[in-house]
Amino acid sequence: MATTASYDHGRTAARDGSAEDAGAPQTCPVLGGEEHQEHAYADYVRAETLLSLQQPRTGEPAEYSFIIGSQVMELLFDLIRRHWRAARDALEAGDTAAALAALRRGTGAQDVLNESWALLSTLTPTEFARFRDALGVASGVQSIGYRQLEFLLGNKSAGMARAHRGLPALHAELERTLAEPGLYDAALRLLHRRGLPVPDEAAERDWRRPYRPDPRVERAWAEVYADDRPDNDLLLLAEALLDTAERVTRWRQLHLIAVKRTIGAKPGTGGSSGLDWLARNAEQDVFPELWSLRNGV
Repeated sequence: MATTASYDHGRTAARDGSAEDAGAPQTCPVLGGEEHQEHAYADYVRAETLLSLQQPRTGEPAEYSFIIGSQVMELLFDLIRRHWRAARDALEAGDTAAALAALRRGTGAQDVLNESWALLSTLTPTEFARFRDALGVASGVQSIGYRQLEFLLGNKSAGMARAHRGLPALHAELERTLAEPGLYDAALRLLHRRGLPVPDEAAERDWRRPYRPDPRVERAWAEVYADDRPDNDLLLLAEALLDTAERVTRWRQLHLIAVKRTIGAKPGTGGSSGLDWLARNAEQDVFPELWSLRNGV
């Protein structure tokens, strides 16, 4: 009974506008009394602009969740790209400590990215069908942010870059990523500089082409794993890269399951083969020699 009376008192105080009498502080220490202070957070995160970017094209309520989920993923793509670029640049400079720190930050963002599929997990086929036509040919496969990540992983494609020529600034950035070493390339170049048997063709190659596995690279990584001292920074790097790769594969698998659950085997909105394409992508190992060497250890 005492608890109920206490709650009642709080409600009465709120109705009367006398929160101070109920024991609440007179002034919020953050909201102060100045109007410009109260807007500081909204201004900093551009909340008004951010919340104006959701523009559903139909009356289907589930479309709003679909847009939010897609936008959250785009923001995370950009954050992960920044961490991977920082790791790549640190490896090029020979700073493995900085590279490891950037990769750890990246895996944290990847975990959030993977969890973001939960925003779309309740979308039923019927709900999606009610707004799918409004998407037209729009598809996640067209995401420049996602393509940036694939290029950094070594999945280069000049054709995929050309497809975005209609957006000059973003296309230029994508072309830059296409022409530069990827994250794994930078790791192999570091091994090569450290005297491990990474072939010259892997350390200096046409970066615009996709990475192809090489048994000699596997042997180089096997030498790294043979030295399992706790202070072996190359072994720490190998495991951090594998943490990154595992999360990429998990993201692809979650994408596959989400599409299978929502549209089944129907073609994707962008004209892709849908499930078949996603399944092949999910089966492709990221940083392949870090996986294949385990067959012989």
